[in-house]
Amino acid sequence: MTGTAKTHAKGFKPEAKKHLGQHFLHDAGIISMIVHAVDPQPGDRLVEIGPGQGAITFPLLDRHGELTVIEFDRDLIFPLTEGARAHGTLEVIHRDVLTVDFSALAHNGGPIRLVGNLPYNLSSPILFHALDHAGSIRDMHFMLQKEVVDRMAAGPGSKVYGRLSVMLQAYCQVIALFDVPPAAFRPPPKVDSAVVRMIPHPPEKIGIADHALFARVVRDAFGQRRKTLRNALSQICEGASIQAAGLRPDARAEQIEVADFVRLSNWLKANGSIEPEAN
Repeated sequence: MTGTAKTHAKGFKPEAKKHLGQHFLHDAGIISMIVHAVDPQPGDRLVEIGPGQGAITFPLLDRHGELTVIEFDRDLIFPLTEGARAHGTLEVIHRDVLTVDFSALAHNGGPIRLVGNLPYNLSSPILFHALDHAGSIRDMHFMLQKEVVDRMAAGPGSKVYGRLSVMLQAYCQVIALFDVPPAAFRPPPKVDSAVVRMIPHPPEKIGIADHALFARVVRDAFGQRRKTLRNALSQICEGASIQAAGLRPDARAEQIEVADFVRLSNWLKANGSIEPEAN
């Protein structure tokens, strides 16, 4: 059987491609827990990232009747399309998810709800790409490496609280839902996974005056975790500015609340106390 014929054969399931970071979910119990967490309601606009072999796709279609999926691997398009016929209406976007404009998807039908088993090697870029369109997204339910979810949801004082924690929590409520063992996937990854829910904050709650400056402050603050804010942010501002913003210059980044990072960057923006970034 030729490669093309084999791909199009009824019931054929392409093998996971290591270079794409594919691990296909197959555990029925975990799938049910994910669908229950998403809890599709009439009128929802569901968009799944990386549907793979349809493990989450088909149950979501059974519950909701229609779904848009974004899939980069062309070998999965035909099996997904054929398999979906018995479950509901499936729209397939054959693109790299990082090139998909989520705001455009939401343009005519209101905010979208994102779902996905994200490839571990692209999880952070996908998360930040989604944040760029947070105003068009109602919520997100993603499965990622457990270590990443722990960092996403960590609070000040935690050993894993860092740049990712602050950048995501500044724009979203981040809730770790449940862990997923390697055996739930085929092939099993070498690490545990976890499902996380992210709910974008309304713009008025975010309150960041300059998003690029905020990102720079957070990046530099965590760039050398053992340094105090006075030393870590020396390329941006002086210790007196940190103190004037209501923070302790001798504190370390992992001790600082998300709201305090926002307050500091807003104070620097309002008072013009910003050193130019070195080229």
